[in-house]
Amino acid sequence: MCGRFVITSPPAALRQIFGYIEQPNFPPRHNIAPTQPIPVVIVENGIRHFRLMRWGLLPAWVKDPRKFTLLINARAETVKEKPAFKNAIKRRRCLIPADGYYEWQASGTRKRPYFIHRRDGAPTGLAGLAETWIGPNGEELDTVAIVTAPASADLAVLHPRVPVTIEPGDFERWLDCSDDNAETVMALLVAPGEGCFVWHQISTRVNRAANDDAVGVTVVAEHCFRPSKQHGHGRVHAAAQTATIDTINEAGTECVDAPIGIH
Repeated sequence: MCGRFVITSPPAALRQIFGYIEQPNFPPRHNIAPTQPIPVVIVENGIRHFRLMRWGLLPAWVKDPRKFTLLINARAETVKEKPAFKNAIKRRRCLIPADGYYEWQASGTRKRPYFIHRRDGAPTGLAGLAETWIGPNGEELDTVAIVTAPASADLAVLHPRVPVTIEPGDFERWLDCSDDNAETVMALLVAPGEGCFVWHQISTRVNRAANDDAVGVTVVAEHCFRPSKQHGHGRVHAAAQTATIDTINEAGTECVDAPIGIH
C-alpha cells in the first residue's frame, strides 16, 4: 500500500513537469499522511489544473462520512468493479506529484521504515482517483485515493504492493477522461519496472505523522537492486552507512489521524 509520501521538488519544477496553469507556492513536505490536503493534478475542460484534495476518498453516495472507512488506496485489479471507484476510474483520474514514499518492512517484532524513490531522483506522478463528496447542507469536499498494484520482484521484498506511477509520456493519456472509458488506461496500472526505484532504511521518527521534516529521511542503511547474473533474477544487497541519527528515539509507532482502508 502507500500510506505516507514526500514532496520536496520546487513548485516551479513540478509545474513544468505536470503542466498545470496555476502557479502555487508550497513548502517541502517530508511526511504526508492520510486526511491531509495534498496537491493533485486534474484536467478540467481540457486544461490541466492544480488542486488541493483530502487524501482519503469519500464516494459521492456516502451519507455519513463518520461511518465510512477512509479509502487511501485503490487496488488496480478491482478498480473497475468496486462501487467506490468504478465511476472515478472512468471520469475523475488524476495525478499526485511525489518525490518518493515510505514503506514499513517487518523485522522480527518491529517494523522498519524505508524511503523509496526513483533511481534518477526525478519526481513522479502517482495514479490517483478523485471524488467530490457533497454534504447534506451543500458543503463540498474534494477527496482522492492512490492506485496500487502488485509489486515488482525487487520492491516486493519491502511490501507486496506499490503505488502505480505514471510516466510523463502517459500523463495525457491517464488524465484524459473525455471518452468516459477506463479500458484505454488499464494497461498503465502496473508496478514500475525492476530497477527503476531504489530505497534506504530511515529513522522510525517518520512513524509519527507530526514529524514532517528532512531529519526522518536521513539514511540509516542503503539498499539497491542488482540483477543476478547466475539466476537471472533480482537480489537485494544492503550496505550499512554511517548513521547520523543514533540518538533519535525509535519507540515511535505508525499512526494516522483516522481509520483507513483499501478497497
